[in-house]
Amino acid sequence: MKSSRSATFDWLRAWPLWLAALWWGSLTALGFWVVPTLFVQMPSKALAGNTAAALFAIQSMVAVILGAGLLLATRSRAGGVSVANALDARGFVLAGMVLALLLEFAVAPRIVARVNLPLWHAVGSAMLLLQWVCAAVVFWRLVRPVAASGTAQD
Repeated sequence: MKSSRSATFDWLRAWPLWLAALWWGSLTALGFWVVPTLFVQMPSKALAGNTAAALFAIQSMVAVILGAGLLLATRSRAGGVSVANALDARGFVLAGMVLALLLEFAVAPRIVARVNLPLWHAVGSAMLLLQWVCAAVVFWRLVRPVAASGTAQD
């Protein structure tokens, strides 16, 4: 049986994986479950849209914070997650963070202002989907096993 000290150490070694899981999971829940439910359950689309905008703003900051944590994890040579896998995922972390920031500060203001709403909503939806793909790739690359040579297996 493991002591509580070694269990804590195991959790700390896996923290990049937890960050990736939280990022992907929060995007999944918000984009595919919460926001669609808002538009079905709220009394007006305007109210649902304003609520969704607030939730997406929070999600953008969550993505940036979790992404920063993942980037810090790639700098560390210690940890339970393979360094090769973490380095392999770094580009997708950066891409996801840039997408979150662009969505929040370039696209969302246009959606909220209803400037060419169909266009900017489509752009925002595509960017959110791309961010979700980036988070999924990061999560997948951190979970996959490492070959004996130290490089990740496909």
